[in-house]
Amino acid sequence: MSELEQRLGYAFSDHDDVERALTHASRRKQGAELFHYERLEFLGDRVLGLAVADLLHRKFPDAREGELSLRYNAAVNAETLAEIADELGLHEFIRTGDDIKQVTAKRMKNLRADVLEAVIAAIYLDGGLESAAEFVRRVWRSRLSKSAPARRDSKTELQEWAHAQKRDAPAYRIISREGPDHDPRFTVSVIVGELAETVGKGQSKRAAEQDAARRMLQREGVWSSNEDTD
Repeated sequence: MSELEQRLGYAFSDHDDVERALTHASRRKQGAELFHYERLEFLGDRVLGLAVADLLHRKFPDAREGELSLRYNAAVNAETLAEIADELGLHEFIRTGDDIKQVTAKRMKNLRADVLEAVIAAIYLDGGLESAAEFVRRVWRSRLSKSAPARRDSKTELQEWAHAQKRDAPAYRIISREGPDHDPRFTVSVIVGELAETVGKGQSKRAAEQDAARRMLQREGVWSSNEDTD
């Protein structure tokens, strides 16, 4: 725990919540069905959102709402959170069941992102909003300083491109859902008017939709093929 606290730059007065934040649902304790990070991840997502929004509002006083939204989305997406979790080495502390072998695998980025949000919630519950916000400011500030205004997410980009081309709005359809509840895999298709559909995959319905939209944008030449956000 002392090693974790050193990496986080925060010392907990009580360790129950941070231990829960680092425990995946696949590793349940008998008689303690809620001893995992999912509830904390829900709370941490909101605490992180407020802290990042406040940071952006103060850091870019002349930015319009649209630019702030783009920067915000880039700062709190799963890719960014997983990168920060990896920089902190959180994967060394995550406890999972035997059926999850490689927490550091690319397909597990959402798990690492969720754990980071749960850890933020643990800091919030232990030390209050200012402690959580200070952690976010310290970890995110330099990243926000270096980043240019973010590109729109693929679903938004496809929606606006279809509108500009006077085509039907994108229509998404779930093709399949596979895997256990703690590690699902969705396959989703998207079609825009008479254009042939594209298919995407992800660990959530939204992630699969984003993947499908990205593939269509690349196929139609709106995005270059090296603009891969996965």
